Amino acid sequence: MNRLQAGRLVVASLVLLVWGSWTPNANTLPGKRKLLADKSASVVTYAMHHPMHSWEGVSRDVNSAIVYNDDTQTIENAAVSVKVGSFDSGNANRDSNAMETLEALKYPNVTFVSQTIQTGANGALTLTGNLTFHNVTKPITVQATRKDGNGRMTVDGSFELRLSDYAIKRPTLMTIPVDEDVQMKFTIVFRM
Repeated sequence: MNRLQAGRLVVASLVLLVWGSWTPNANTLPGKRKLLADKSASVVTYAMHHPMHSWEGVSRDVNSAIVYNDDTQTIENAAVSVKVGSFDSGNANRDSNAMETLEALKYPNVTFVSQTIQTGANGALTLTGNLTFHNVTKPITVQATRKDGNGRMTVDGSFELRLSDYAIKRPTLMTIPVDEDVQMKFTIVFRM
């Protein structure tokens, strides 16, 4: 299987997971259930910097699903998908340029699919998996924190990505390119 086929397999698996057709069905396994993110409470944010200014873009169109083990009270698998075009930086011109630079019509989603999830003290989570962005799939490790309360589980975390790792040419302003690194933050909420 070549890299392109593997990337398509990951994206296809994510689509099946998020939209409820994941096999095996977690809801039929003893002690396990599939939970979908509460889209009204979930958010993904990116932060970028240029020598002239910094900005953030926010997406509230977050699709995510997890397999939750009721017996061990742990998350066993996780997947997240966000449409590139759903990020709003508060500047329509900048968002339009970002859509063009990221080829959002050709590669509309950023996806993460976990391979392993380790649970630590005080709700600490280490998620290792694959991030697909701009049709490039790379392994990443994400640090997060889980908090439970009021019938909800909230997973907060952050990670950094480099534009060149995903074959993205850095946009410029007045011939000066933006910084290479993009800071990503997320809050994903699941109803228990």
